[in-house]
Formats: sequence, structure tokens, C-alpha cells
Amino acid sequence: MIRRMVADLAARLAGHGAEQGADVEVHALRGFRVEVQNSRPDIATHDVLARLDESLALIERYAPWRLRHLRRDLRHIAVVRFPCRGAYFPDERVCVTELTFLARRDITAAPVAASILHEGVHARVDRMGVRRDDRDRAREERLCRRAELAFGRALPPELGAPVIERALASLALVDADVAPAIDWAEASQRQSAIDRAAGR
Repeated sequence: MIRRMVADLAARLAGHGAEQGADVEVHALRGFRVEVQNSRPDIATHDVLARLDESLALIERYAPWRLRHLRRDLRHIAVVRFPCRGAYFPDERVCVTELTFLARRDITAAPVAASILHEGVHARVDRMGVRRDDRDRAREERLCRRAELAFGRALPPELGAPVIERALASLALVDADVAPAIDWAEASQRQSAIDRAAGR
């Protein structure tokens, strides 16, 4: 299932098999190529791009070395509907930031920035040549969460608190829970139900 989802996403990002009515728009933000496939008419692309820019600005200000790594390690950032808030696709060197996550206004840009930073650590590990088959998934997830924690602590307290709380909660989990197996079929079904409820 995950292989098919990755293949479908890669095809969409390449402009093939795009969802009806959801063309891929290309933008530039803070030195990144950003590809947006907005399949939700109730979400304004300019709002999503503004939140992405705000998130990248936080990384640029409070963890500039992480932003430099992201610029070196990623080909681009993709904004699409996806069953989780972020993902890194190593073959494409693409960081996915989920469309509805960027559209949320009940949170600040800090959790979005932390998610991008998290995926950037996966990209950094990949670009350093660590073999995918040999990776300890839990160890790598903890590395990502420690980066989120450091980022949260660098932010002003009102912005950093939710980032710190989430990172600490994840770091306290046992290995099987810090890097859980994901039922992608169930995640896709939930995403589709949410989209249907939103009137898509």
C-alpha cells in the first residue's frame, strides 16, 4: 500500500495523474521550490503559502543552520493532501507538508516549522548516506524529535511550548510507539472521509 501511495504521490508531484481540478502550482519561497496541489476548494492556496512562509521564517530566524541543510538536502517542498502532517520521500528528495495542516489557524506556525524541520532531519540522514535498509527507525525518529525539542526551546516560550510538549511526549515513548507502523489504507480512508465531509 505504501509503495503505491508513494508512487501516486511522486506521479502527482511530477504533474502526472493529478486529481481532477487540482493542478500543481509552482512557487518560490525563501530559496525553495514549492509545488502546491490544492485539491480542497475550501482552502485558499495563498493562505497555505503564507503559513509555509511564516514557518520557514521561524526556522530561518531560530535555527538558520537547519534551513541551510534543508536547502541543500531537498529538491523541493510539496504541499498536497496526505494522511499525515509531513513526510520525506528520499528518492525524490521531497519534503511533503500536508495541505490541511498548513491551513489550520488553531495552531501557530511553530508546529508546522517543527514538522518541516523533523522531515529535514530525515533528509539529512538520507543525504549523509545512511543506508535505508540498515536504519534503526526508532533511533532516527528520536533524532528528529530531539531536533524538534531543540528548536522549540530556541523559540519564544509562547511559540515553543506546544513544540516542546509534543517532542517530549514522543521521546518518552517506547521504540515501537515512537516509530509505529502506519496502516496507510486506514489513514487514506480517514483522509477521504474528511475531504467528503468538507464538501470536496
